Amino acid sequence: MAHEDADLFAEIGARLAISRSEIGVSQAAMAEAIGVSHRAYHSYEKGKRGIPVEALVKMHSRYEVDVSWLLLGTNSIRAGHDFEALKRIETSLDQYLVGAGIGIKSEKRGAIVARWYESHVKGREVTDDDVHTWVEFVRE
Repeated sequence: MAHEDADLFAEIGARLAISRSEIGVSQAAMAEAIGVSHRAYHSYEKGKRGIPVEALVKMHSRYEVDVSWLLLGTNSIRAGHDFEALKRIETSLDQYLVGAGIGIKSEKRGAIVARWYESHVKGREVTDDDVHTWVEFVRE
């Protein structure tokens, strides 16, 4: 697999993890809903391989996930979501990680972004301590 493909798959995998977490289903439930094995779906989120078009269409049909966002990072996760807030959250997290010299895997970064975005949607303030706790949790 070419380096560019690996980067693309990692980015898509992170967005898959974010959208799945935002929807509130497990990897196994998402795999079943889109007609793939749990192992296959896990490899999509890990960025090990690309997700088939058929699975993307099923994800869009079932959960209204924006396929262009999954593939390219454009538009929104689902209709009516605050894409600008999501970008601010991702930028803030990346600045925190770089400033603290912390490296984490893309799927774990996606899980933190999803939790932070969920807090935003629910109107809960996220503190630096919250972010620190989430980062420490995924590092274990």
